[in-house]
Amino acid sequence: MVYVQRDGEGRILRVEYDPFEGMSDSLAVESPELQRWLGVRMEVKSKLDQLRQSDLDMIRVLEDVLYILIDHGVIQYTELPEAARHKLDQRALVRADLEGLIDHPEDL
Repeated sequence: MVYVQRDGEGRILRVEYDPFEGMSDSLAVESPELQRWLGVRMEVKSKLDQLRQSDLDMIRVLEDVLYILIDHGVIQYTELPEAARHKLDQRALVRADLEGLIDHPEDL
């Protein structure tokens, strides 16, 4: 059995194994309603994970675009905010260190 909190329309908001303040109902773990709720939560988590990974991939794309714009003289590196320059510099240093390690796999 699990304990649930529902909204004013009866939708599940929260599920816990132990009673909690604000709970308004209990359900069998095998209940179809709970299984649907858990399924939706897992689907939402999966989609959020996909977006997070996409964000990480997009950061690299934007970094590459920035360097292309700088290389073509569209913008000057010094026109970027100091915080942005610092982040780009730090990423470049880490990437260079990583490439150095990959060039010498015996050090891994």
